[in-house]
Amino acid sequence: MCDAPHIECHGPPPHLVWKNMKRHMACVPKGFLRYHVLRLLKDKPMSGSEIMEAIERETHGFWKPSPGSIYPLLAWLQDNGYIKEVPSEEGGVRRYTITEQGLKLLEEQAKMREKIRKMALFAPRFMWLTPPPEGALDLQESFDRLVRAFVDFREALEERVSREVLKEVSEILKDTAERIEALTKKLRE
Repeated sequence: MCDAPHIECHGPPPHLVWKNMKRHMACVPKGFLRYHVLRLLKDKPMSGSEIMEAIERETHGFWKPSPGSIYPLLAWLQDNGYIKEVPSEEGGVRRYTITEQGLKLLEEQAKMREKIRKMALFAPRFMWLTPPPEGALDLQESFDRLVRAFVDFREALEERVSREVLKEVSEILKDTAERIEALTKKLRE
């Protein structure tokens, strides 16, 4: 049931539809795992479980790859000559390291990631607002502007990083998040 006046609604409210959709969508972009496994193995030999833990740390707990995604990938990388097993001590853990061929693949993927990063202006839209209620286009324009601002900020930050600027942006983001959270809470009351 929908509370919107003059609009006939069928099915659950949009926020519940989105919540359900997120469960069935891949949260991690295609190629994320392969790229990060190769990058980690470039730094030092690691086991599958060490790779899973490192990715979990790097994503601040947002995502930890499962053994069902790590071990088949390691086998594929090894079968295709991108990584090789490091001789282990007796009864030791199986660790892998990157090969020259793997370094080339990593370099190619790094270039591709940079191209994709620059195309971040085409970030996911507010799909759950369709058909768009009044004001949805303004919201989309604001979102697009925010994404462009982040891309520009990151490029500027690469040129000249400072703790003061990072702190200021962090405060802006915290304030904005709190305001949106408060509005969300108000909408749900």
